[in-house]
Amino acid sequence: MLDAIFKAYDIRGIHPDQLDADKAERIGQGAAAVLRKRAAGPIVVGRDMRTSSPNLTERLINGMRAMGADVIDVGRVDTPFVSFAINHLEAAGGIMVTASHNPPQYNGFKISGAMAKPIGKATGLDDIKALALDPPAPSSTPGEVTQRDLWAEYRGHVHQFLDHSAVRTRPVNVVVDASNGMAGTMVPRVFGGAGAIDGLNIIELNFENESGVFAHEPNPLVASNLRELQDAVKKHGADFGVCFDGDADRCVIVDDQGEIVGCDIMTAWLARGFLAASPGAAVVYDLRSSKAVEEDVRDAGGKPVRGRVGHVFMKQALREEAGVFGGELSGHFYFRDNFCADSGAIAMATVISEHAKSSSKLSERLSPIARYAQSGEINFEVEDKDAAIAAVKQTFGGRGAIDELDGVTVDCFDAEGWWANIRKSNTEPLLRLNLEARTRALCDSMVADIAPMLGRQVDH
Repeated sequence: MLDAIFKAYDIRGIHPDQLDADKAERIGQGAAAVLRKRAAGPIVVGRDMRTSSPNLTERLINGMRAMGADVIDVGRVDTPFVSFAINHLEAAGGIMVTASHNPPQYNGFKISGAMAKPIGKATGLDDIKALALDPPAPSSTPGEVTQRDLWAEYRGHVHQFLDHSAVRTRPVNVVVDASNGMAGTMVPRVFGGAGAIDGLNIIELNFENESGVFAHEPNPLVASNLRELQDAVKKHGADFGVCFDGDADRCVIVDDQGEIVGCDIMTAWLARGFLAASPGAAVVYDLRSSKAVEEDVRDAGGKPVRGRVGHVFMKQALREEAGVFGGELSGHFYFRDNFCADSGAIAMATVISEHAKSSSKLSERLSPIARYAQSGEINFEVEDKDAAIAAVKQTFGGRGAIDELDGVTVDCFDAEGWWANIRKSNTEPLLRLNLEARTRALCDSMVADIAPMLGRQVDH
């Protein structure tokens, strides 16, 4: 059963049936052995608001201490807090106890190495699994555990991305839906409380995170989960709304009209501010993003860099390209000055700042960027995924450029006005189609042409 909870980029399962305290302790032993072999220093541990998190955290720490690792427990925090703490404390790595956007019965672990570089299947997670299945002998000298409150330091770090002068000049009224997750703790600690930000008014939705009950699934990528936020933005006449996922590393924006903003459109808009401060820098975007991202980054004097889908690849590309900023359709936004890591808090601070610098409404600023028609991600069940992809390549290969950076991308944009990406799901027997065209009619027509090659369309 331990095998089943190890995923491509993290560890996740239903508590306690799939992930219990004993497994947490063994995972702690394996993680400590791998992280300490790679770097010196303590290991940071944080946890989310799930009712199972305190016990799993305690046993995880016991396992790491048994291997001789010193542990710094930073308490109940958002996932980007752990990335900050790893770098701030020069730790050997860190573990966040969370199941991100999954329902409350789930829990899990996100593991990072030194400098908060993510640990995935190909970069150490398989080694941790092997050691968890067959734990090494414990150390003769157990490690120590220390509790640290780093909220003041974290707040100061996030505020480096907030233009206080602009917000004082043009006050910002924002609705925040914490999804009953860790944003309910993070937002008051970072954006409110003592010395609250002059000119910033936050209207809170679903900030309670003690009961283990979610008002809606803590996944902002599902449109139905944003309805309450959309209604609140319109009701209060807010400048925009922000919805966070369970561990507050991802967020989605709703504009002043209550319309959901695609994260690729947000990436293109925010990129201009970063490029103004770092002319010519690279901006990384996931390859499912609108052509408008590439075009607008180039127009702003930046270097557009297409990246593979997934935070492991996005962070790697940002480091390798010396990029200043990056964005992914999943709601992850990455920042050079945040150790090339993603942060929902910094994304919120950046949107607040960029909006305050302008006299126009957010919807007015974004509409020129959202100039092409998109299909959204469409999922298909098919028995032979490779054969389906081969059929697409054979049918369209002579009509445009094809690359296989991540799945297969057919680019007929210059010649015919459309492009498409088809990727295999990492976790399900699905193919995922994203298609964009210059017009809605062409987008719908091309989806109709390609869909029969990909199998049976399903709602996932």
